[in-house]
Amino acid sequence: MRSRGLLGIILAASVYAGANDSMLIRNATVHPVSGPKQENVSVLVVDGKIAEVGAKVAAKGKIKVVDGKGLHVYPGMIDSGSPVGMSEISSVRETTDTGELGDFNPQLRALIAVNPESEHIPVVRANGITSVMVLPGSMGGRGAGGGSIISGQVSMIHLDGWTWEEMEIRRDAALQLVWPAIASRGRGASDDDLPPALAARRVTFAQAKRNQEEDVRKLKEFVEEARRYQKAKAGKETGLKPDLKYEAMLPVLEGKRPIMVLASREREIREAVEWAERERLKIVLANVREPGKMTEELAKKKIPVILGSPFTTPIDDDAAYDEPFTLAAELNKAGVKIAFASFGTQFARNLPYEAGQSVAFGLPYDEALKSVTLNAAEIWGVADQYGSIEPGKWADLVVTDGDLLEVKTNVKMMFIKGAPVDLESKHTKLYKKYLARP
Repeated sequence: MRSRGLLGIILAASVYAGANDSMLIRNATVHPVSGPKQENVSVLVVDGKIAEVGAKVAAKGKIKVVDGKGLHVYPGMIDSGSPVGMSEISSVRETTDTGELGDFNPQLRALIAVNPESEHIPVVRANGITSVMVLPGSMGGRGAGGGSIISGQVSMIHLDGWTWEEMEIRRDAALQLVWPAIASRGRGASDDDLPPALAARRVTFAQAKRNQEEDVRKLKEFVEEARRYQKAKAGKETGLKPDLKYEAMLPVLEGKRPIMVLASREREIREAVEWAERERLKIVLANVREPGKMTEELAKKKIPVILGSPFTTPIDDDAAYDEPFTLAAELNKAGVKIAFASFGTQFARNLPYEAGQSVAFGLPYDEALKSVTLNAAEIWGVADQYGSIEPGKWADLVVTDGDLLEVKTNVKMMFIKGAPVDLESKHTKLYKKYLARP
Protein backbone atom coordinates (compact mmCIF):
# COMPACT_ATOMS: atom_id res chain seq x y z
CA MET A 1 0.00 0.00 0.00
CA ARG A 2 1.24 3.42 -0.88
CA SER A 3 1.97 5.75 2.01
CA ARG A 4 -0.08 8.92 2.12
CA GLY A 5 -0.60 11.90 4.29
CA LEU A 6 2.96 13.15 4.02
CA LEU A 7 1.86 16.34 2.39
CA GLY A 8 1.51 18.06 5.72
CA ILE A 9 4.94 16.91 6.89
CA ILE A 10 6.70 18.18 3.81
CA LEU A 11 4.82 21.41 3.60
CA ALA A 12 5.36 22.03 7.30
CA ALA A 13 9.04 22.38 6.53
CA SER A 14 8.31 24.80 3.75
CA VAL A 15 7.51 28.43 3.64
CA TYR A 16 3.74 28.80 3.52
CA ALA A 17 2.21 32.00 2.38
CA GLY A 18 0.28 33.50 -0.46
CA ALA A 19 -2.56 32.05 -2.51
CA ASN A 20 -3.49 28.39 -2.16
CA ASP A 21 -2.93 27.75 -5.87
CA SER A 22 0.51 29.35 -6.21
CA MET A 23 3.75 27.66 -5.19
CA LEU A 24 7.28 26.73 -6.09
CA ILE A 25 8.42 23.11 -6.14
CA ARG A 26 12.20 23.33 -6.11
CA ASN A 27 15.14 20.99 -6.73
CA ALA A 28 13.02 18.11 -8.02
CA THR A 29 13.31 15.73 -10.95
CA VAL A 30 10.63 16.93 -13.35
CA HIS A 31 9.07 14.71 -16.01
CA PRO A 32 7.35 17.10 -18.45
CA VAL A 33 6.30 14.15 -20.68
CA SER A 34 6.40 16.48 -23.68
CA GLY A 35 10.20 16.45 -23.37
CA PRO A 36 13.02 14.66 -21.54
CA LYS A 37 13.14 14.62 -17.76
CA GLN A 38 15.04 17.41 -16.04
CA GLU A 39 16.93 16.96 -12.79
CA ASN A 40 17.34 19.53 -10.01
CA VAL A 41 14.89 21.97 -11.53
CA SER A 42 11.97 23.91 -10.13
CA VAL A 43 8.35 24.33 -11.15
CA LEU A 44 6.71 27.68 -10.49
CA VAL A 45 2.92 27.69 -10.30
CA VAL A 46 1.03 30.98 -10.29
CA ASP A 47 -2.75 31.16 -9.91
CA GLY A 48 -3.09 27.44 -10.58
CA LYS A 49 -1.12 27.43 -13.83
CA ILE A 50 2.45 26.44 -14.58
CA ALA A 51 4.44 29.63 -15.02
CA GLU A 52 8.02 28.42 -15.37
CA VAL A 53 10.11 25.24 -15.34
CA GLY A 54 13.87 25.44 -15.03
CA ALA A 55 17.01 25.38 -12.94
CA LYS A 56 17.04 29.05 -12.06
CA VAL A 57 13.37 29.58 -11.37
CA ALA A 58 12.74 31.41 -8.11
CA ALA A 59 9.68 32.21 -6.04
CA LYS A 60 8.07 35.51 -6.91
CA GLY A 61 6.48 37.19 -3.94
CA LYS A 62 5.25 35.36 -0.89
CA ILE A 63 4.17 31.98 -2.13
CA LYS A 64 4.56 28.55 -0.57
CA VAL A 65 7.74 26.66 -1.35
CA VAL A 66 7.89 22.86 -1.51
CA ASP A 67 11.26 21.16 -1.12
CA GLY A 68 11.34 18.59 -3.92
CA LYS A 69 14.82 17.21 -3.26
CA GLY A 70 14.81 13.47 -3.99
CA LEU A 71 11.28 13.64 -5.39
CA HIS A 72 9.79 13.39 -8.89
CA VAL A 73 7.16 15.64 -10.41
CA TYR A 74 4.78 14.28 -13.07
CA PRO A 75 1.65 15.63 -14.73
CA GLY A 76 -1.50 14.17 -13.20
CA MET A 77 -2.71 10.99 -14.91
CA ILE A 78 -5.92 10.80 -16.94
CA ASP A 79 -8.13 7.70 -16.85
CA SER A 80 -9.74 7.66 -20.31
CA GLY A 81 -12.80 5.69 -19.24
CA SER A 82 -14.34 4.84 -15.89
CA PRO A 83 -17.69 5.09 -14.09
CA VAL A 84 -15.91 6.27 -10.93
CA GLY A 85 -18.22 8.55 -8.99
CA MET A 86 -21.28 7.03 -10.65
CA SER A 87 -21.14 3.53 -9.20
CA GLU A 88 -20.40 2.77 -5.58
CA ILE A 89 -21.31 -0.93 -5.28
CA SER A 90 -22.07 -2.43 -8.66
CA SER A 91 -24.36 -5.15 -7.28
CA VAL A 92 -26.51 -2.65 -5.36
CA ARG A 93 -28.80 -0.83 -7.76
CA GLU A 94 -29.43 2.09 -5.41
CA THR A 95 -25.73 2.99 -5.43
CA THR A 96 -25.29 2.81 -9.20
CA ASP A 97 -26.35 5.50 -11.66
CA THR A 98 -24.62 4.44 -14.85
CA GLY A 99 -27.47 3.61 -17.16
CA GLU A 100 -30.92 4.43 -18.48
CA LEU A 101 -33.56 2.51 -20.38
CA GLY A 102 -33.69 2.75 -24.15
CA ASP A 103 -31.26 2.16 -27.02
CA PHE A 104 -30.41 5.78 -27.74
CA ASN A 105 -29.73 8.33 -25.00
CA PRO A 106 -27.26 10.84 -26.48
CA GLN A 107 -28.79 13.65 -24.43
CA LEU A 108 -27.69 12.15 -21.09
CA ARG A 109 -24.61 13.62 -19.45
CA ALA A 110 -22.48 11.49 -17.17
CA LEU A 111 -21.26 14.56 -15.35
CA ILE A 112 -24.48 15.34 -13.51
CA ALA A 113 -24.65 11.79 -12.11
CA VAL A 114 -21.23 12.02 -10.47
CA ASN A 115 -21.28 11.81 -6.69
CA PRO A 116 -18.37 13.91 -5.33
CA GLU A 117 -18.63 11.99 -2.03
CA SER A 118 -17.90 8.61 -3.61
CA GLU A 119 -15.46 6.56 -1.53
CA HIS A 120 -13.76 5.47 -4.75
CA ILE A 121 -12.61 8.97 -5.72
CA PRO A 122 -9.97 9.48 -2.99
CA VAL A 123 -8.73 5.91 -3.52
CA VAL A 124 -8.20 6.54 -7.23
CA ARG A 125 -6.51 9.91 -6.90
CA ALA A 126 -4.16 8.61 -4.19
CA ASN A 127 -2.40 6.70 -6.96
CA GLY A 128 -1.71 9.84 -8.99
CA ILE A 129 -4.84 10.05 -11.13
CA THR A 130 -6.16 13.62 -11.26
CA SER A 131 -8.86 13.35 -13.90
CA VAL A 132 -11.22 10.82 -15.44
CA MET A 133 -13.44 10.45 -18.47
CA VAL A 134 -16.60 9.29 -16.72
CA LEU A 135 -18.62 6.82 -18.78
CA PRO A 136 -22.38 6.63 -18.83
CA GLY A 137 -24.07 3.32 -19.30
CA SER A 138 -22.07 0.39 -20.25
CA MET A 139 -19.50 -0.26 -17.58
CA GLY A 140 -19.23 -0.50 -13.85
CA GLY A 141 -22.26 -2.49 -12.87
CA ARG A 142 -25.60 -3.68 -14.10
CA GLY A 143 -27.69 -2.42 -11.26
CA ALA A 144 -29.23 0.45 -13.15
CA GLY A 145 -29.79 -0.46 -16.74
CA GLY A 146 -26.76 0.15 -18.87
CA GLY A 147 -27.70 -1.63 -22.08
CA SER A 148 -27.98 1.22 -24.55
CA ILE A 149 -26.31 1.42 -27.95
CA ILE A 150 -25.71 5.14 -27.38
CA SER A 151 -25.51 5.58 -23.62
CA GLY A 152 -24.88 9.30 -23.36
CA GLN A 153 -22.15 11.88 -23.19
CA VAL A 154 -18.79 11.08 -21.66
CA SER A 155 -17.58 13.86 -19.36
CA MET A 156 -14.06 14.70 -18.26
CA ILE A 157 -13.81 15.57 -14.57
CA HIS A 158 -11.24 16.40 -11.95
CA LEU A 159 -11.12 14.00 -9.02
CA ASP A 160 -11.66 16.75 -6.50
CA GLY A 161 -14.46 19.17 -5.75
CA TRP A 162 -17.42 19.77 -3.47
CA THR A 163 -19.89 19.47 -6.35
CA TRP A 164 -19.91 18.00 -9.84
CA GLU A 165 -19.86 21.55 -11.17
CA GLU A 166 -16.53 22.13 -9.42
CA MET A 167 -15.18 18.85 -10.82
CA GLU A 168 -16.08 19.59 -14.41
CA ILE A 169 -13.38 19.88 -17.05
CA ARG A 170 -15.51 19.16 -20.11
CA ARG A 171 -19.08 17.97 -19.71
CA ASP A 172 -19.51 16.75 -23.29
CA ALA A 173 -16.07 15.44 -24.21
CA ALA A 174 -17.41 12.59 -26.33
CA LEU A 175 -20.47 10.51 -27.12
CA GLN A 176 -20.40 6.89 -26.02
CA LEU A 177 -21.50 4.15 -28.40
CA VAL A 178 -21.32 0.39 -27.94
CA TRP A 179 -20.86 -1.12 -31.39
CA PRO A 180 -23.31 -4.03 -31.81
CA ALA A 181 -21.44 -7.32 -31.77
CA ILE A 182 -22.41 -10.85 -32.66
CA ALA A 183 -22.64 -12.06 -29.11
CA SER A 184 -23.78 -15.57 -28.42
CA ARG A 185 -21.66 -16.16 -25.32
CA GLY A 186 -19.40 -18.53 -27.15
CA ARG A 187 -16.74 -20.66 -25.54
CA GLY A 188 -14.53 -18.69 -23.24
CA ALA A 189 -16.80 -15.67 -23.16
CA SER A 190 -18.41 -14.33 -20.03
CA ASP A 191 -20.89 -11.60 -19.21
CA ASP A 192 -18.01 -9.19 -18.73
CA ASP A 193 -16.73 -9.84 -22.24
CA LEU A 194 -19.97 -8.98 -23.95
CA PRO A 195 -21.12 -5.47 -24.81
CA PRO A 196 -24.01 -4.80 -22.44
CA ALA A 197 -26.24 -3.82 -25.34
CA LEU A 198 -26.15 -7.46 -26.40
CA ALA A 199 -25.44 -9.31 -23.20
CA ALA A 200 -28.98 -10.48 -22.61
CA ARG A 201 -29.18 -14.22 -23.20
CA ARG A 202 -27.14 -16.97 -24.80
CA VAL A 203 -28.44 -17.55 -28.32
CA THR A 204 -27.42 -19.44 -31.42
CA PHE A 205 -24.92 -17.83 -33.76
CA ALA A 206 -27.57 -17.33 -36.42
CA GLN A 207 -29.85 -15.56 -33.96
CA ALA A 208 -26.95 -13.53 -32.58
CA LYS A 209 -26.09 -12.39 -36.10
CA ARG A 210 -29.68 -11.34 -36.73
CA ASN A 211 -29.69 -9.44 -33.44
CA GLN A 212 -26.50 -7.65 -34.41
CA GLU A 213 -27.82 -6.69 -37.84
CA GLU A 214 -31.01 -5.39 -36.27
CA ASP A 215 -29.05 -3.21 -33.84
CA VAL A 216 -26.88 -1.84 -36.66
CA ARG A 217 -30.01 -1.07 -38.65
CA LYS A 218 -31.51 0.81 -35.71
CA LEU A 219 -28.30 2.77 -35.28
CA LYS A 220 -28.24 3.79 -38.93
CA GLU A 221 -31.87 4.87 -38.76
CA PHE A 222 -31.24 6.93 -35.66
CA VAL A 223 -28.36 8.78 -37.31
CA GLU A 224 -30.46 9.36 -40.42
CA GLU A 225 -33.24 10.81 -38.28
CA ALA A 226 -30.71 13.06 -36.56
CA ARG A 227 -29.46 14.29 -39.93
CA ARG A 228 -33.02 15.06 -41.03
CA TYR A 229 -33.49 17.04 -37.83
CA GLN A 230 -30.20 18.85 -38.47
CA LYS A 231 -31.30 19.77 -41.97
CA ALA A 232 -34.74 20.89 -40.82
CA LYS A 233 -33.26 23.06 -38.10
CA ALA A 234 -30.74 24.62 -40.46
CA GLY A 235 -33.58 25.38 -42.87
CA LYS A 236 -35.71 26.80 -40.04
CA GLU A 237 -38.51 24.41 -40.93
CA THR A 238 -41.92 25.61 -39.80
CA GLY A 239 -43.33 23.69 -36.85
CA LEU A 240 -40.07 21.95 -35.94
CA LYS A 241 -40.09 21.10 -32.23
CA PRO A 242 -36.84 20.89 -30.28
CA ASP A 243 -35.73 17.31 -29.59
CA LEU A 244 -33.08 16.82 -26.92
CA LYS A 245 -31.79 13.57 -28.42
CA TYR A 246 -31.22 15.03 -31.85
CA GLU A 247 -29.88 18.28 -30.41
CA ALA A 248 -27.22 16.23 -28.61
CA MET A 249 -26.27 14.60 -31.90
CA LEU A 250 -25.64 17.90 -33.74
CA PRO A 251 -22.03 18.46 -32.51
CA VAL A 252 -21.26 14.85 -33.45
CA LEU A 253 -22.70 15.22 -36.94
CA GLU A 254 -20.79 18.47 -37.39
CA GLY A 255 -17.52 16.78 -36.42
CA LYS A 256 -17.07 18.94 -33.33
CA ARG A 257 -17.34 16.05 -30.89
CA PRO A 258 -15.86 12.53 -31.18
CA ILE A 259 -17.70 9.29 -30.55
CA MET A 260 -16.08 6.81 -28.18
CA VAL A 261 -16.95 3.52 -29.85
CA LEU A 262 -16.53 0.41 -27.72
CA ALA A 263 -15.47 -2.40 -30.03
CA SER A 264 -13.27 -5.30 -29.01
CA ARG A 265 -12.68 -7.64 -31.95
CA GLU A 266 -11.44 -7.13 -35.50
CA ARG A 267 -14.85 -7.59 -37.09
CA GLU A 268 -16.55 -5.07 -34.81
CA ILE A 269 -13.70 -2.62 -35.26
CA ARG A 270 -13.85 -2.87 -39.06
CA GLU A 271 -17.62 -2.37 -39.09
CA ALA A 272 -17.38 0.61 -36.75
CA VAL A 273 -14.63 2.25 -38.81
CA GLU A 274 -16.49 1.71 -42.09
CA TRP A 275 -19.70 3.06 -40.55
CA ALA A 276 -17.92 6.16 -39.23
CA GLU A 277 -16.36 6.81 -42.62
CA ARG A 278 -19.71 6.53 -44.38
CA GLU A 279 -21.31 8.85 -41.86
CA ARG A 280 -18.28 11.20 -41.83
CA LEU A 281 -17.99 10.96 -38.05
CA LYS A 282 -14.93 11.31 -35.84
CA ILE A 283 -14.38 8.25 -33.66
CA VAL A 284 -12.10 7.02 -30.88
CA LEU A 285 -12.08 3.25 -30.44
CA ALA A 286 -12.22 1.92 -26.89
CA ASN A 287 -11.83 -1.40 -25.10
CA VAL A 288 -10.00 -2.78 -28.13
CA ARG A 289 -8.69 -6.30 -27.44
CA GLU A 290 -8.20 -8.09 -30.77
CA PRO A 291 -7.67 -5.55 -33.58
CA GLY A 292 -6.05 -8.17 -35.82
CA LYS A 293 -5.55 -6.95 -39.37
CA MET A 294 -7.21 -3.63 -38.52
CA THR A 295 -4.11 -2.48 -36.65
CA GLU A 296 -2.45 -1.04 -39.74
CA GLU A 297 -5.72 0.52 -40.86
CA LEU A 298 -6.15 2.30 -37.53
CA ALA A 299 -2.65 3.77 -37.83
CA LYS A 300 -3.23 4.78 -41.44
CA LYS A 301 -6.55 6.44 -40.62
CA LYS A 302 -5.13 8.03 -37.42
CA ILE A 303 -7.88 6.57 -35.22
CA PRO A 304 -6.83 6.59 -31.54
CA VAL A 305 -7.37 3.58 -29.32
CA ILE A 306 -8.24 3.43 -25.62
CA LEU A 307 -7.01 0.21 -24.07
CA GLY A 308 -8.36 -1.49 -20.99
CA SER A 309 -6.45 -3.35 -18.34
CA PRO A 310 -3.89 -5.90 -19.58
CA PHE A 311 -4.46 -7.81 -16.35
CA THR A 312 -6.95 -10.12 -17.96
CA THR A 313 -7.05 -13.35 -19.93
CA PRO A 314 -7.24 -13.42 -23.74
CA ILE A 315 -10.73 -13.55 -25.26
CA ASP A 316 -10.06 -16.80 -27.11
CA ASP A 317 -8.87 -19.98 -25.45
CA ASP A 318 -6.19 -20.63 -28.07
CA ALA A 319 -4.70 -17.13 -28.02
CA ALA A 320 -1.23 -16.49 -26.66
CA TYR A 321 -1.17 -16.05 -22.89
CA ASP A 322 0.52 -12.66 -23.18
CA GLU A 323 -1.79 -11.23 -25.84
CA PRO A 324 -3.33 -8.62 -23.46
CA PHE A 325 0.14 -7.55 -22.33
CA THR A 326 1.69 -7.11 -25.78
CA LEU A 327 -1.27 -5.34 -27.41
CA ALA A 328 -0.15 -1.84 -26.39
CA ALA A 329 3.34 -2.37 -27.80
CA GLU A 330 1.98 -3.76 -31.07
CA LEU A 331 -0.39 -0.84 -31.59
CA ASN A 332 2.31 1.66 -30.71
CA LYS A 333 4.80 0.01 -33.07
CA ALA A 334 2.24 0.26 -35.87
CA GLY A 335 1.83 3.97 -35.20
CA VAL A 336 -1.53 3.98 -33.39
CA LYS A 337 -1.93 6.59 -30.68
CA ILE A 338 -2.98 4.82 -27.48
CA ALA A 339 -4.22 5.72 -24.03
CA PHE A 340 -5.27 3.55 -21.11
CA ALA A 341 -8.55 3.36 -19.22
CA SER A 342 -9.65 1.33 -16.24
CA PHE A 343 -13.22 0.77 -17.53
CA GLY A 344 -14.19 0.05 -13.96
CA THR A 345 -14.43 1.48 -10.47
CA GLN A 346 -12.81 -0.76 -7.90
CA PHE A 347 -9.62 -1.24 -9.93
CA ALA A 348 -9.39 2.25 -11.45
CA ARG A 349 -6.52 2.89 -9.07
CA ASN A 350 -4.43 0.43 -11.12
CA LEU A 351 -4.23 2.74 -14.16
CA PRO A 352 -0.48 3.47 -13.78
CA TYR A 353 0.25 -0.25 -13.54
CA GLU A 354 -1.65 -0.99 -16.75
CA ALA A 355 0.84 1.23 -18.56
CA GLY A 356 3.79 0.00 -16.51
CA GLN A 357 3.04 -3.65 -17.16
CA SER A 358 2.94 -2.98 -20.90
CA VAL A 359 6.51 -1.65 -20.71
CA ALA A 360 7.64 -5.09 -19.61
CA PHE A 361 6.09 -6.45 -22.81
CA GLY A 362 7.65 -4.07 -25.30
CA LEU A 363 5.94 -0.68 -24.99
CA PRO A 364 8.62 2.06 -24.78
CA TYR A 365 8.59 3.69 -21.36
CA ASP A 366 8.09 7.23 -22.68
CA GLU A 367 5.08 6.07 -24.68
CA ALA A 368 3.66 4.33 -21.62
CA LEU A 369 3.92 7.54 -19.64
CA LYS A 370 2.28 9.48 -22.46
CA SER A 371 -0.55 6.95 -22.62
CA VAL A 372 -1.81 8.04 -19.20
CA THR A 373 -1.04 11.75 -19.60
CA LEU A 374 -0.37 13.65 -22.82
CA ASN A 375 -1.84 11.13 -25.27
CA ALA A 376 -5.09 11.06 -23.33
CA ALA A 377 -5.21 14.86 -23.24
CA GLU A 378 -4.61 15.03 -27.01
CA ILE A 379 -7.23 12.41 -27.80
CA TRP A 380 -9.87 14.22 -25.75
CA GLY A 381 -8.98 17.68 -27.00
CA VAL A 382 -7.60 19.22 -23.80
CA ALA A 383 -3.87 19.04 -24.53
CA ASP A 384 -3.63 22.81 -24.49
CA GLN A 385 -4.52 22.72 -20.78
CA TYR A 386 -3.52 19.33 -19.38
CA GLY A 387 -1.34 16.27 -19.92
CA SER A 388 2.19 17.68 -19.56
CA ILE A 389 4.24 20.09 -17.49
CA GLU A 390 4.56 23.16 -19.67
CA PRO A 391 4.09 26.88 -19.02
CA GLY A 392 0.51 27.96 -19.54
CA LYS A 393 -1.09 24.63 -18.63
CA TRP A 394 -3.06 23.96 -15.47
CA ALA A 395 -0.90 22.66 -12.64
CA ASP A 396 -2.32 19.15 -12.24
CA LEU A 397 0.81 17.69 -10.66
CA VAL A 398 1.81 14.50 -8.87
CA VAL A 399 4.89 14.38 -6.64
CA THR A 400 6.34 10.93 -5.99
CA ASP A 401 9.38 9.28 -4.44
CA GLY A 402 10.02 7.17 -7.55
CA ASP A 403 8.80 6.05 -10.95
CA LEU A 404 5.12 6.91 -11.36
CA LEU A 405 4.37 3.60 -13.11
CA GLU A 406 5.99 1.40 -10.46
CA VAL A 407 3.88 -0.34 -7.80
CA LYS A 408 6.38 0.36 -5.03
CA THR A 409 6.34 4.13 -5.65
CA ASN A 410 4.60 6.37 -3.12
CA VAL A 411 2.58 9.40 -4.16
CA LYS A 412 3.68 12.08 -1.72
CA MET A 413 1.67 15.05 -2.94
CA MET A 414 -0.95 15.94 -5.50
CA PHE A 415 -2.05 19.31 -6.82
CA ILE A 416 -5.08 20.00 -8.98
CA LYS A 417 -5.01 23.42 -10.59
CA GLY A 418 -2.17 24.21 -8.21
CA ALA A 419 -4.18 23.52 -5.04
CA PRO A 420 -3.04 20.67 -2.75
CA VAL A 421 -5.30 17.61 -2.67
CA ASP A 422 -5.86 15.37 0.34
CA LEU A 423 -4.48 11.87 -0.29
CA GLU A 424 -6.33 10.25 2.60
CA SER A 425 -8.83 7.57 1.64
CA LYS A 426 -10.78 4.73 3.19
CA HIS A 427 -7.82 2.49 2.40
CA THR A 428 -5.33 4.67 4.29
CA LYS A 429 -7.70 5.02 7.24
CA LEU A 430 -8.13 1.25 7.50
CA TYR A 431 -4.36 0.81 7.10
CA LYS A 432 -3.72 3.10 10.04
CA LYS A 433 -6.51 1.57 12.09
CA TYR A 434 -5.25 -1.98 11.82
CA LEU A 435 -1.62 -0.93 12.05
CA ALA A 436 -2.44 0.36 15.54
CA ARG A 437 -4.44 -2.71 16.53
CA PRO A 438 -3.41 -3.85 20.06
